[in-house]
Formats: sequence, structure tokens, C-alpha cells
Amino acid sequence: MSNDDQTIEDQSLKRIQEMGLLDNLAPEERFDQFTKEAVEKLHVPISTLTILDSKNEHYKSCQGLNETEGPRAISFCAHALLSKDLFVISDCLKDPRFAENPMVIGSPFIRFYAGMAIYDHKTSVPIAVFCIKDREPRELDALEISTFLDISNRIEKEINKGI
Repeated sequence: MSNDDQTIEDQSLKRIQEMGLLDNLAPEERFDQFTKEAVEKLHVPISTLTILDSKNEHYKSCQGLNETEGPRAISFCAHALLSKDLFVISDCLKDPRFAENPMVIGSPFIRFYAGMAIYDHKTSVPIAVFCIKDREPRELDALEISTFLDISNRIEKEINKGI
């Protein structure tokens, strides 16, 4: 990890704590509506709004998985958090960063991932990741990218509301 990435992660963790995003990890309908919409409109089995701390990723909203968190060390979202743009892995088995990932070679058998960092409007620091996952390799077409980015932008507005 570069020094710049470490600085971003440190700033992110500080802002997440200040905002209290990990204080209540119970599902919230205001976020569930977005992950449900992503599953329906983008035809994927899994969508999450993920908050990362130094050890784990916590699903503030999750469709398609029974887990409420996972280890950060194998997190796809940890990569998306540091990406300035839409982070897409069309076929996880062909990407050397993820080919041996336990979530790829084992349940839930993720083959496709797309994630977008969600930013704090006051500090411009990434504080969460909205993502979709599929069990089949795939590409996103222009309409799907537009839909994904629209949902992502609405999540960002919602998470920043009243802060």
C-alpha cells in the first residue's frame, strides 16, 4: 500500500468515527431501498453498502448475503474505496489480485464485482463503498453504468444528509 493510500485510509477511518457510521450497524430502510434497487435493475444477486474499518468490512445494507461483515484483508470494497472511479472486475478468476480470494474460489463464488466509493461531502474523504456482485463474469453496458452511478450518487446524498 502506498503512503497516499494509507493517508486516505487513515482519513477515512477518522471521518467514519466522527460521523458515527459504525455506531449502529442495524439495517436501515433508507439504504436497503438502494441495494434492493441495484439487485432488481442490474440483475445481480448481491448488492451492499459497505463501511470499512481497520479490520473488517461492515454491511450497512446488504442484499443476497447472510453475513453482516467480512474480513477487510479479502475485501473487494477495500480496493474500490481507494479508486477515484468506478472499480470493476469483469472476471475475478482472471484477475491476479482476486483469483485466489476465498469469496471467489468458495461461497459466494463471486466472479464479477463493481464498486464505487461514497464520499463525505465536508472533507471529500471516502467513507463507504456501494457495490454489486455476480456469480457470473460480465461487463456493464452504458445503461447499466449509468444506473449504477445514479444509485451511487443517491446513496452519497443520503449518507451525507443532515451531517
